[in-house]
Amino acid sequence: MSGPWLLALFVIIRPMKSVDAGLIEKFVSKKVVWSGRAVDFRVDTISLPSGKRATREYIDHPGAVGVIPFLDKDTVVMVRQYRHPVREVTLELPAGKLDEGESPLTCVKRELHEETGYTARKIRPLFNYWPTPAFANEVLHLYVAEGLKAGKMHTDADEFLQCVTVPFRKALQMVMNGEIRDSKTIICLLACAVEKGIAAKGQ
Repeated sequence: MSGPWLLALFVIIRPMKSVDAGLIEKFVSKKVVWSGRAVDFRVDTISLPSGKRATREYIDHPGAVGVIPFLDKDTVVMVRQYRHPVREVTLELPAGKLDEGESPLTCVKRELHEETGYTARKIRPLFNYWPTPAFANEVLHLYVAEGLKAGKMHTDADEFLQCVTVPFRKALQMVMNGEIRDSKTIICLLACAVEKGIAAKGQ
C-alpha cells in the first residue's frame, strides 16, 4: 500500500489516537474457567474508562497460521474437512495452531507438510490479523507458499482431510458465491487477488 491510499489511511487513523485514552480498559485480574487441549476460556476483571469494574469473557488462544500454496501461478492447494461447530465439510487453505514455543514460520512449514504432503521452496508472509477480537486474542499469520514439492501427508490421529487442487480464479468465484465461508481462506485468497490485480466476481 502506498501513495494516496496510505495518506488517506494516515489521515483517518491519526485523529483516532487522540481519543484512545477514553477507550482503554485496564486489566485487574484473570480467572481461567476452562483449560482445554487447544484453547483456554478466561474471564478477566477490568476497569472501565469510567472507573467502574466489569468482566470480559474470551478465548485465550496461542495463535495460528494459514497458507495459500500455489502449485503453479493459476492453481492452489486446499483441504476439505468436516468442521464440527458448523456441522459441514468446508473447503479451506491449510492451517493450524502454533505449538508452545513454535514460531509462525516453523508452524506454517509443519502444517503445510502435515495437511497436504507438500514442502515449499519459498514461503513468504502476507500479514497477520485478529479473526475475532471481540471474544478471542488469537493472532492468525497468513503466508504464501511457492515452488511446491509433493510428499506424503502426516495428519494427526483425530484429523481427517482431503487434499485437493483448485484453480485460483475458481476459488475466488467460490468466495463471492458463498461456497467458501472460512474467514482465513477468504482473506488470504482476496489478498492474493489484490496482489495479482485480479477482480473477484461472483456469478
